[in-house]
Amino acid sequence: MLKLNAIVGLATESRISAQLHLLDHEGRVEFILLDDREIARRRISVTTDRGTPCSIALPRTQRLIDGAVLLLEDKRAIVVRAEPERWLVFSAADAAAGLELGYCAGNMHWPVRFEGSRLYVVGELGTGHVLERLHHILHRGAVKFLGEGK
Repeated sequence: MLKLNAIVGLATESRISAQLHLLDHEGRVEFILLDDREIARRRISVTTDRGTPCSIALPRTQRLIDGAVLLLEDKRAIVVRAEPERWLVFSAADAAAGLELGYCAGNMHWPVRFEGSRLYVVGELGTGHVLERLHHILHRGAVKFLGEGK
C-alpha cells in the first residue's frame, strides 16, 4: 500500500500543472475520486482509478481538496478529484406546500439551495432518509421528488 502523508501542491499551480500535463500524455497520472464525506477526512484508505491502493494520512494543517496532488514523481502522479455534489430536487404544488417543505428542511437543519420554484437538499444526507422525513407531504402530492441533480 502506498503511503501518502502530505499534499505536495495543487494541480492548478503552474509548475505542477506543466509536469502533470507531460505525465498525463504518457498515461502516468492516477486519480483518487472522493465524495463530500471522504474529502473532509485526513486519514483514509482508498484505491486510485488505476488500482493502486493508498493510505492517506495528512497532518492537521492540511485538508484534501479537488486538485490536491499527493504524489508527484518523474514517472507518476496521484491527484485528488472531488465528485460533483449531489442534490435531491423537490418542487411544491403551491405556496402552502412550499412553505411546509421549507419549514421541514429548516427544522431538520438540512443544507439547501433554491433555484426558482425548486428546493435542492444536499444529497449526502441520503435519498432514503430525506424521503422518509418528507413522507407526510410527498404522499399527499403537495410536494414532488424530481430526482437527483447537480
